[in-house]
Amino acid sequence: MIGLENPLHLAIILVVVLMVFGAKRLPEMGKSLGTGLRGFKDAVSGNEHQPSFLAEHTETATILDREPETTPAQAA
Repeated sequence: MIGLENPLHLAIILVVVLMVFGAKRLPEMGKSLGTGLRGFKDAVSGNEHQPSFLAEHTETATILDREPETTPAQAA
């Protein structure tokens, strides 16, 4: 058997991942993977939901929302 049908294969992979990354990093990696997959799914389905971690770190006004700046040549 070459595939992942056997639970022993999954257990070996889990042990190797645990040894490489450590127990402290696994929850962080799982959260990052879940967020990435959710973002990919939303992008494919066309949903425009902005994750909360992005909303905290982005400006509320975009370039298109701002008033155009006038130059001295335009003001005259």
